[in-house]
Amino acid sequence: MDIGNTWKDCLDFIEAKVGKAAFDLWFKPVKLLEMKENDAILAVPNRFFREWIEDNYPRLLSDAFEWVMKDNINVHFKIDQEPAPDFAKKEITMQTRKARLAGKGIFLNTRYTFDTFVVGPSNQFAHAAALAVSESLGKTYNPLFIYGDVGLGKTHIITAIGNKVADMLPDASIIYVSSEQFTNEVVSAIRHEKMSDLKEKYRTVDILLLDDVQFIANKTQTQVEFFHTFNALYEKQKQIVISSDRPPKELSDITDRLKSRFTMGLIADIQPPAVELKMAILQKKAEVHKIFLPDDMVYFLATKIRSNIRELEGCLIKLAAHSNLTDRPINISLAKEVLKDIFTDDTKPVNVDNIQKIVCEYFGVKLPDMKSKKRTKEIALPRQVAMYITKKMTELSLGDIGKSFGGKDHATVIYACKQMEAKVENDESFNKTIEYLINKIKP
Repeated sequence: MDIGNTWKDCLDFIEAKVGKAAFDLWFKPVKLLEMKENDAILAVPNRFFREWIEDNYPRLLSDAFEWVMKDNINVHFKIDQEPAPDFAKKEITMQTRKARLAGKGIFLNTRYTFDTFVVGPSNQFAHAAALAVSESLGKTYNPLFIYGDVGLGKTHIITAIGNKVADMLPDASIIYVSSEQFTNEVVSAIRHEKMSDLKEKYRTVDILLLDDVQFIANKTQTQVEFFHTFNALYEKQKQIVISSDRPPKELSDITDRLKSRFTMGLIADIQPPAVELKMAILQKKAEVHKIFLPDDMVYFLATKIRSNIRELEGCLIKLAAHSNLTDRPINISLAKEVLKDIFTDDTKPVNVDNIQKIVCEYFGVKLPDMKSKKRTKEIALPRQVAMYITKKMTELSLGDIGKSFGGKDHATVIYACKQMEAKVENDESFNKTIEYLINKIKP
């Protein structure tokens, strides 16, 4: 076998899938060292290359080999740089746990643990609740419902529960599943008449971790199956942990009976992190990956990258990769060059179009509906929120605000703002939602 041509064909497949920019940065430096039967040994420059590929494209390399060789190939990584002894020990522990769990059919990201989760005021309550649940399954808070915007650590914290339970109770049955995967399994079970197998799989576990539940909206059969799965586990005092990008009452197109189940236990939110927490996260991530990050760079990145923690970590790894490949130190000059597309977001103006776009994205509604004459609850609330925030954050008159929402009159805007003011004053959860949206809209 000519492994040179084999790897070239694999790289062509990968580049077609990810595009030239991601390919040049993350996959071009990877080398195929050897092939042993159904195993491929790949060399990567360092640890964060491997972790980034595993986290962002977990199946891509296997798919590339399968496409080229018409056979299933197991991909293994060899890191060119030898890790320090303490990191090597952690690596061995992580890989041992991963292999042990995989042997039992449990697939968790073993890097997502409570030890690697940086705690601050914005996530302290959710962290404490998750820790309590992991130490007392089905008894303390059941279900535990964790919500927050994209990239704030929901997947990390619910996976950390699974990893802690796996360490404390080796015989525990654990399932982590995204709502998209759960939906696909329901569809497959119906199609192949294997609903009994699906019920056996999900209704006999000790802990079910369901990620991003908002994606089962409008999926009637999936909601029915999850409703009965929820009831079966709850009656047996088995632990249920659910994550979402919004609180239960704001989940549109999900049945009321399911939303009522979500509120039976504890609801904990994760808010966007303050600058201090982002700095702590950057420092911890840099320490883990042995990246030298000067203090001025920590502060610069923490203040410049405002979207979410996932993007913050991604920017650090992207900087480290460029630094490694070009032999340049990580500094503000390199950051401005490498991350220029991200930093341009700082210039987004506060205007009604941007407010409407962000509110629509949060509530999962279409912009034309917000400007339409529809008065359903699913449309009316986001419209009133957007009107209220527009009045707070812009100099537009009431009449101009109304025109921006499909020609509403100024009385409609006044009514919307009064409704929202009362809701903010009396509903702490709603107040946090408004604060979050305003922070996201601010330039």
